[in-house]
Amino acid sequence: MLNLATDLADRGHRVDLVMGRKEGHFLEEIPDTVTVIDLKVRSARQLLPALLKMPRLAAALAAHLSGSRLPWILGGVPGLAAYLSHQRPAALLSALSYPNITAVLARRLSAASTRTVISVHNHLSVATAGADRAADKTFPQLARRLYPEADRIVAVSDGVAEDLAQTLDLPRTRIHTIYNPVFRPDMLALAQAPLEHAWFAPDAPPVILGIGKLKPQKDFGCLIRAFARVRAVRPARLLILGEGSQREALLSLAGQLGVGDDIGLPGFVANPFAYLGRAAVFALSSAWEGLSNVIIEALACGCPVVSTDCPSGPAELLAGGAYGALVPVGDDTALAQALLASLDTPPQRERLLARARQFSVERAAEQYLSVLLEE
Repeated sequence: MLNLATDLADRGHRVDLVMGRKEGHFLEEIPDTVTVIDLKVRSARQLLPALLKMPRLAAALAAHLSGSRLPWILGGVPGLAAYLSHQRPAALLSALSYPNITAVLARRLSAASTRTVISVHNHLSVATAGADRAADKTFPQLARRLYPEADRIVAVSDGVAEDLAQTLDLPRTRIHTIYNPVFRPDMLALAQAPLEHAWFAPDAPPVILGIGKLKPQKDFGCLIRAFARVRAVRPARLLILGEGSQREALLSLAGQLGVGDDIGLPGFVANPFAYLGRAAVFALSSAWEGLSNVIIEALACGCPVVSTDCPSGPAELLAGGAYGALVPVGDDTALAQALLASLDTPPQRERLLARARQFSVERAAEQYLSVLLEE
């Protein structure tokens, strides 16, 4: 969203970045050409006065949540509705499940004519089936009711679009696929930025890199088991960049497998491209994805990719395996074999860069403008 907002502003469009809460790792990267609107949402309780004006919807939400707490972002509905009423933007673009619901409700409450486009970034049926909260498991029922109110629906991959159409019983023609605006020319410079890490010394063993939140969706346990198989055959190290609730469990697994000294979990890093530019191979072990921006980022840094063939995105990005190996989800043996093959015979760097350029910010921005401003 930051890449897209920046590009649209550079083209001369007025762009407001409306945030439920002004927080996050990338605040300092928001350019002066983009205006930040902070709704200062405290809790979902801020939605309650708005629900009094929509009693049928209130009943539907109560039935959907069935005792679960309202996601806090829904508390942004009144503030977003006020913004739409006062500012009257030509178009509103939202992303992710409950922010999409927030956007639809705010437009309804404001009675504004703002064109509303919602974007779906995950494989809905798989993501909701694997959710912990009952409300998340039943989210498709709520989306089936409210998503059709959007003027357009965008999916970040064809796989996401087809799953969304089937899960929500929507016409496939209502859903536009636009790949995420990921590739930027400055990525190569970021990949060459200085990096002080002993594991990337010239004579050090090759580093396998994983990136993502430490949560079940990413299945880093599978990656660690695959790495243990690689480590039994040749010297190597594994770095996983990211934060999350599974940190201790993953470190424990590494210790049980006897590879704890060769695995590092440094947490969030501001410039992952410096790691991608030096890693021997990037590994995606996810059980499901929407698209997987990090695969594009790896290709953009000339880093070989090995990925699970999970729904949805990796197979599309890697063209069915033409730009990186695809292995079955959860198969640590196959993942280890693919990693070893990539370490032994890495693909041509220029070929990976050429593929990454097909997912440029400029191309995605043109497609989003078509969807946002069409009459």
